[in-house]
Amino acid sequence: MASSSMSRSSSSSWTATQNKAFESALAVYDKETPDRWYNIARTVGGKTVDEVKMHYQILLEDVKFIEAGKVPFPKYVTTGTKSHAFMGEHEQRMKNLKLR
Repeated sequence: MASSSMSRSSSSSWTATQNKAFESALAVYDKETPDRWYNIARTVGGKTVDEVKMHYQILLEDVKFIEAGKVPFPKYVTTGTKSHAFMGEHEQRMKNLKLR
């Protein structure tokens, strides 16, 4: 049986397929679902209940950082003048919000 005190690094070895299955399973098995974590782990495959719970906790931490504005917007490479103009306006609005 896996320990519930797993390190973040051991939980980070999730494949893209497992992550997609995890996200889908979270939508299917909400907080009210009996045996939620067992069902999610079974859906993901190759992960224990403890690994799934740890992955969820990491997800919650990431969401908190994003909502707190601590994760910068990525610099997307765009083409065309409209896209460049929009990005300039968007960046300016973000700077204005930070100054308030």
